[in-house]
Amino acid sequence: MNVVAGLAREYWIRTWRMRQKYHRFEVKGAEVLQRPGPAIIAGYHGRPFASDLLMLQVHMLDRSVACRPLVHDSFAKSPFFRPIVEGMGFLTGEGPELDRAVAEGAKIIITPGGGKESMRASTVRYRSNWENRLGFARLALQKRLPIIPAAGAGVDDQYLSLIDGYRTARRLGLPKKMMLFFGVGPLGLFPFSPPFPVKITLHLGRPIPPEGDAKSEKDVQALHARVVGAVEVLLDKVREENCAGALYQPEDATWA
Repeated sequence: MNVVAGLAREYWIRTWRMRQKYHRFEVKGAEVLQRPGPAIIAGYHGRPFASDLLMLQVHMLDRSVACRPLVHDSFAKSPFFRPIVEGMGFLTGEGPELDRAVAEGAKIIITPGGGKESMRASTVRYRSNWENRLGFARLALQKRLPIIPAAGAGVDDQYLSLIDGYRTARRLGLPKKMMLFFGVGPLGLFPFSPPFPVKITLHLGRPIPPEGDAKSEKDVQALHARVVGAVEVLLDKVREENCAGALYQPEDATWA
């Protein structure tokens, strides 16, 4: 690791340790991460960042458990984020680095909902939107990795999101990988305002075994459905725990 990456790592860890205190971060079910061997953590993506899962990485590093988030490849191309990607061991896709992480027994953090979950307006909260994103399920079957479902209470209440940034970007004809987030925090607009000081509690479910063949679309779909179902159960707990004090109440309690 070069000096710049080392400094970026120190900055990142210190920043997210502060965020842990700010959000009174708590992990429920963390014992599943102490089991030896690699696994996939498939989590709901809060807005605008997957703050609970980024805090989880630091939380587990302090306990000598390697967690490697899979992030958008644009981060590795950004002059600002590239040293952080290198210093924190973020993954940007399949390839030798992912293979090495699996061989070393790391827990791979994936948020299949991505921008579609993280850029929504605050009228839609704590609802999974993984559609037909099957990559994590196929990867689990290929590498024989158990999948740990995850969902965080508080992650959709860090900012008041005023628009659906994913749909708006598409309507404006912006490049496919570009999204918008127009949110309000306690001191004004994002990113100039910090998030609201909501408590964030990450819920981890029981590992789901990788049963099936990665070459079978039926098996991939079946595993995907099992994981989505498990995440929705966690989101149900999250809504019960969190919605009473939320900034916005969803119009209904059905799944998106």
